[in-house]
Amino acid sequence: MRREKEYGLNQLETVGIPVPALFVILVGTAARNWETKRAMRNFLADAKFLASAGAATALFAVTSAHADQPVAWETTFQAPATDMMRQIEWFGNYTMWFIVPITILVLLLLAYCIVRFRASANPVPSKTSHNTLIEVIWTVGPVVILLCLAIPSFQLLTAQYTPPEEAKLTVKATGNQWNWDYEYQTDNTLSFNSAILQDGDRAKAGKEDRKVYPRLLAVDNELVVPVNTMTRVLVTATDVIHSFAMPSFGIKIDAIPGRTNETWFKAEKEGLYYGQCSQLCGKDHAFMPIAIRVVSDAQFKSWLAAAKTDLPGANKTLMAEVDGQNKVAAAGN
Repeated sequence: MRREKEYGLNQLETVGIPVPALFVILVGTAARNWETKRAMRNFLADAKFLASAGAATALFAVTSAHADQPVAWETTFQAPATDMMRQIEWFGNYTMWFIVPITILVLLLLAYCIVRFRASANPVPSKTSHNTLIEVIWTVGPVVILLCLAIPSFQLLTAQYTPPEEAKLTVKATGNQWNWDYEYQTDNTLSFNSAILQDGDRAKAGKEDRKVYPRLLAVDNELVVPVNTMTRVLVTATDVIHSFAMPSFGIKIDAIPGRTNETWFKAEKEGLYYGQCSQLCGKDHAFMPIAIRVVSDAQFKSWLAAAKTDLPGANKTLMAEVDGQNKVAAAGN
């Protein structure tokens, strides 16, 4: 395969920072003279254009069959594509109900102590060294909170390692420096390599649209799986420790040389999803993406049959079919 090839990319891209809507409101309120109003009209015209572009982007996201990927200034999880990721997202939101009040309480206590017991306001400090009520509270309170966090976290951990049904598709993912080998364990085995897509190869691969195939995340050969199908992934490595991670699926498992780990997912939405190796594995660790394309069962069977003899042709046929469906969906909206 291409294990000896290095895929380092050192170019940078400028990321645009959106203007908050609140800024538009405040500027509109502050406009008092004719010059300011004229500038405001020009600004609103530009804002209207940006809003239209944003709406088009949102429509594109819908018609791209729920494809998800990292976005600039992202502060939350990617949209879940599996039930397991929804459970992880719920648990993350659940823990915030404990973290936020505790943080606020500690800040208030610190502020109170700074103000109430400063030297000027409390020249004679108390020598109290024991208070039974306070000690009971700060012992029992954390225990109760930890129990409230431990019970659902243990349930979630158990669910991650307990597939609800038998897998219908098994794929072996082998991490290399710095790409992935995939092997479909079907009647007629299919195996291929997946590496980061070089900018010079975009036109040949038909992947010039950077919104769908973003730089540093797009690959030459995606892992293709059918929707609503329990998929088992056997993960290992050939050289150093890697990690197979797909945020939208809620999976992350280490790829260790000489050992085979197992994870699973059941994607509920068709689309193209991106992840990355999440274990430091050498100088090109940042250039080792994972791309999984989820398609219908019929599309998967057609692709699998064609890919065994002509992988590039099968990929292009599948891409053309998916793009055609997206265009039809966009026209319907």
